[in-house]
Amino acid sequence: MSEDPIDGQVLLLTGAKASITPTQLPPLIERVQEALATELEALATQYECIYETDGRAVFLVEAGYWEDLGAELALERREWNAVRRAHTEQFTRFGRRCDRLAEFEAALEIRDPVIVARPYE
Repeated sequence: MSEDPIDGQVLLLTGAKASITPTQLPPLIERVQEALATELEALATQYECIYETDGRAVFLVEAGYWEDLGAELALERREWNAVRRAHTEQFTRFGRRCDRLAEFEAALEIRDPVIVARPYE
């Protein structure tokens, strides 16, 4: 078991903005999270971890990462884009919480965030 990677309020907000129904987003997040969980060590080796909580790690990845992952998981463009939006919104929420919003927003100009829930120890 692990912490949810994306807060419920973020899912509601993203679902309202995305071109998918809000009920479609949670299963997509879960499906993507399963794939990301298997890649946690590789992500930690390849990418900068810009923020961590006890249950989540945020990595900054190159542009195109979400499209590539979406292709691997056979997601439609609107699906992987909605997941990307949810991760981005959660990332900016973390920035506000830790008083690093300007830094996090600057990072978004060149990278995309990927939030991975880590298993409870």
